[in-house]
Amino acid sequence: MTETEYNLFEVAQRQFDHSAELLGLDQPTRELLRVPMREYHFTIPVSMDNGERKIFRGFRIQHNDARGPCKGGIRFHPLQTVDTIRALAMWMTWRAAIVDLPLGGSMGGVICDPHDLSQPEQEKLCRGWVRKISRELGPDVDVPAPDLMTGEQHMMWMLDEYEAIHNIKSPGFITGKPTGLGGSFGKKEATGYGIMITVREALKELGTKPEDTKASFQGFGNVAQNAIRLYQRMGGKVTCVSSWNQQDRTAYAYRKKEGIYLEELLPITNLFGEINRGKAEELGYEVLEGNAWLEQDVDILVPAAIENQITIENVVKIAPSVKLIAEGANGPTTPEAQTELSKRDILIIPDLLANAGGMICSYFEQVQGNMNYYWKKDEVLGKLDTQMTSAYIEVSDFAHKYNFNLRDAVYLIAIERVAKACQARGWV
Repeated sequence: MTETEYNLFEVAQRQFDHSAELLGLDQPTRELLRVPMREYHFTIPVSMDNGERKIFRGFRIQHNDARGPCKGGIRFHPLQTVDTIRALAMWMTWRAAIVDLPLGGSMGGVICDPHDLSQPEQEKLCRGWVRKISRELGPDVDVPAPDLMTGEQHMMWMLDEYEAIHNIKSPGFITGKPTGLGGSFGKKEATGYGIMITVREALKELGTKPEDTKASFQGFGNVAQNAIRLYQRMGGKVTCVSSWNQQDRTAYAYRKKEGIYLEELLPITNLFGEINRGKAEELGYEVLEGNAWLEQDVDILVPAAIENQITIENVVKIAPSVKLIAEGANGPTTPEAQTELSKRDILIIPDLLANAGGMICSYFEQVQGNMNYYWKKDEVLGKLDTQMTSAYIEVSDFAHKYNFNLRDAVYLIAIERVAKACQARGWV
């Protein structure tokens, strides 16, 4: 499958079909779970700063809500496609199930580039998105959250619009809000920390101490930054990170063999996780082409950017030293690459498990908002560690017992849980 032919929803369906066959699911259950239950496509008119009117395309796709209200992010991206949103919504369903949250899966987005939009234009876009879909959202129906190129401010604009439309206060409507305004402590750390909690457990199985390992990361946004922070606290060394450069419209990898320093890079990194290339060079970082993160002589690779990054074409470039890949991004490894990596006995912690920390903490925020009672940071991160550790151990035990890789184990456990919920409701 070439890059131009890559379709994330087709990959998600192939993964589902494979698991459904192993589980022996009946045909009605397969037909129900293979596609989203509901899709909303709409246009959002926005008055731009220059007086022109521009029309944006927006989406909200709800895959399945048999286990509870839908939960999923909102991403702003110029290359957004409906099939990408469909795949992400399906994966959110499985992600909630694998960490045993009483939620279903959804995802939304707008085709746009926030780099090219002023703050007032982004606010209008956020409020317009909510106006188009507010009747299909709510704390008991579908709870949005930040995703690619959206953040706290976007969520607050959306919350304010939703509350104005319905004339209520509803902090549980949306997650990813600032602390003090209904947000949860620990939310910034959650996804990155969750990745490293699973890495910690995987290294135990491999008989390796974190302080004896080195890692290379793709991406330097919030997820990667917090994963790096916890990994370094565990004693690990990060020698390379890659980052998109909007000005050049390309990615670069930044390497220091003695180890990168967050305190150096964070001040020269913007809100989108883009490192200033020139300033990094001044600080002594070796600047390489973007894909060089994959070729480093390290023990652990952490793709924490976007999908379709480890492919059958580049998998041969992964160094023999690599023992573990922790998928911080959604769908970074193609099925064909997975097959090759399995032949090399590289342990892959699949995305649905590795990056579930964000969904767990988002659920915590939803619960706190609905109760109007907020937890301290240590309590949130402690609950996160407990839930991530429990999920990893359950998946690993299942994989060893039935001789599956971790990805197959995740899908089999999650899909069976959702299928049983659909059957209990009498849907199939």
